[in-house]
Amino acid sequence: MNFSEHNHVIIIYPHPDDESFGAAGTISKFREAGVPVTYLCGTLGEMGRNMGTPFFANRETLPEIRKKELQDACQVLDMNLEMLGYRDKTIEFEPREALAERFKQYIEDLGATLVITFYPGYAVHPDHNAMGAAAFEAVKQMPENERPTLWGTAFSNDHREKLGDPNVVIDLIDSFDKKLEAIKSHRSQAEGMLSQLLAQSESDDEYEAALERFRYEAFYEVDIDQVDLKNQT
Repeated sequence: MNFSEHNHVIIIYPHPDDESFGAAGTISKFREAGVPVTYLCGTLGEMGRNMGTPFFANRETLPEIRKKELQDACQVLDMNLEMLGYRDKTIEFEPREALAERFKQYIEDLGATLVITFYPGYAVHPDHNAMGAAAFEAVKQMPENERPTLWGTAFSNDHREKLGDPNVVIDLIDSFDKKLEAIKSHRSQAEGMLSQLLAQSESDDEYEAALERFRYEAFYEVDIDQVDLKNQT
């Protein structure tokens, strides 16, 4: 894949850490190729259940902690950050048209040639699906000759059965250090998950256990005219 062919990449996910778990290695490859990347992060993940392992956050302090973690991760990835200010677990109740218009404005203003977002209906969390649906709608509203390439992230249990195999698969073997560093920036969310990975892995090394789980990032390159967005939430 020629990462330098793009002018600007926009990542559209709802939560701090979505970018690190879902696309950090890919982001690193674009940045290494000199392509600017902007993350449109919907919320601060303030309703998340994880408070650190062991606990170091509470319901009152979690938003600021996650905000700082997000900023740190974006600094690791050398990525621009736009925090959109929506409330965690409420994206599905935002008018899709308004979200789509906001995303479309960013795409046009930044001259983005690639948008990476969740594939609506196949991303498990209501915020994931709703934000992905609005991002898909934003691309669909653009004139065909001005549309960016669109990659969707899917991980529901039935996504391969319904969508087939992802047609963009990126091996992170030479950019995995950055991905793991970005993941670790989200300390409140990552420490418990990494401990679980280590317990489940045959390796006793955290890096090897994480590499085993996160070495590849996979996306669906989407023909937006072939997607029915009416029932995608």
